[in-house]
Amino acid sequence: MAGGFLVSGAAVALLTAALPAQPAQAGIIDPPPDRIVIDVATVNGSGCPKDTTAIAVSEDNTAFTVTYSQYLAQTGGGAPPTAARRNCQLSLVVHVPHGFTYAIASADYRGYASLAPGATGTEKASYYFQGSPQTAYRQHDFRGRYEDNWQATDETDWAQLVWAPCGVQRNFNINTELRVAKGTSAPGATSYMTMDSTDGNISTVYHLAWRECPAR
Repeated sequence: MAGGFLVSGAAVALLTAALPAQPAQAGIIDPPPDRIVIDVATVNGSGCPKDTTAIAVSEDNTAFTVTYSQYLAQTGGGAPPTAARRNCQLSLVVHVPHGFTYAIASADYRGYASLAPGATGTEKASYYFQGSPQTAYRQHDFRGRYEDNWQATDETDWAQLVWAPCGVQRNFNINTELRVAKGTSAPGATSYMTMDSTDGNISTVYHLAWRECPAR
């Protein structure tokens, strides 16, 4: 992955490198050779305060990465009740080469969880294009005792991919959430779940699929 930048409304743009061959499925093609640019329209939520989120595009146009540095949900240990749920909403303007459209084929989420026996943790995500009635929802649950890195992958069948509309610019919206519940854990037990790491290098990776727009 290429390096990122702190979200401030600036754009990420990277030229592609040599493109690997990929099997064609249902019109799926290799990534376009021209650059893609991602502008951050808005970033809001308790899990992504200002200047704590970074975005980068892969050099081969097959994925983009979101890195968080303060995305943590916690219960117990004196944390207020509101700390048990953290969320982040990203609204992205994805500029793609003329004549192409894209879809999110899969998304990889990673972090660390410390869940006491009886506690639970949940990671949720939803994806949709501005103005589209189609929204994809995914959820992954974890149960204590759990003390380790965690990873969850959202995958979409090729036939079910939701494609960005051709010929019109629509923001791509990603809503994520971490939630920790005390459950039957012992009184005073602390549980938490992060979408980052101690060194800030754990990232969320969104993998892109590409196809050509119909000729007009």
